[in-house]
Amino acid sequence: MGIPSHRFRFFFAQTGGVRQAPRRRAERHLTAVDREEILRGIAAGESARRIARQLGRVPSTISREIARNGGREHYRATAADQEAHQRARRPKPAKLALLPALRAVVEEKLARSWSPEQISGWLRRRFPGDSAMQISHEAIYLSLYDPRRRRAIDRKLTQRLRTGRPIRQPRAVRRPTGRGIIRDMVSISRRPAEVEDRAVPGHWEGDRATRSRTNLSGLTDWRGG
Repeated sequence: MGIPSHRFRFFFAQTGGVRQAPRRRAERHLTAVDREEILRGIAAGESARRIARQLGRVPSTISREIARNGGREHYRATAADQEAHQRARRPKPAKLALLPALRAVVEEKLARSWSPEQISGWLRRRFPGDSAMQISHEAIYLSLYDPRRRRAIDRKLTQRLRTGRPIRQPRAVRRPTGRGIIRDMVSISRRPAEVEDRAVPGHWEGDRATRSRTNLSGLTDWRGG
């Protein structure tokens, strides 16, 4: 694109290297049209079960929708749809932002160069029955790298991680280093036909297999010979 690489790095740093998922409404959720039908059913005096049957939903979904938005007397389709949209907004408040005691423990461990995986495992062992003092390593990473969660934890603690990166880099996109790769590798399916009869010494595939069978099935004879 003809743009210096440092500008791209600045752009990615604004999101911490975390991909921002596009907002979309799940198909299982009620739509604005569904809520208009619910309002019409309420006005006609229909039961929640009958409205649910007309919409192809389960009755409990309709009952919760009506109760959550003021009941039958105060239900309004537009207001209910707007409230549902607000409730579905992401990201939700981070767990570390809501629980100061948990945040203090996580920050103390990060300052000691513990990895998020180590912290998560230690918390499960230290507080086995307390969900308020447990957190996944992924939630810790998001709190560190995602700017939208910046209030949850001090982002400077990324410097205490083993990588020390200010931007998260998933393993799937890391460039190969060449380690563990065999150069100019030839597939075993392309070996010559004469290897199969094992007539030539040095065809190690057959030699090893032969020696293994000899050592396993005729160990006494081999020692004697």
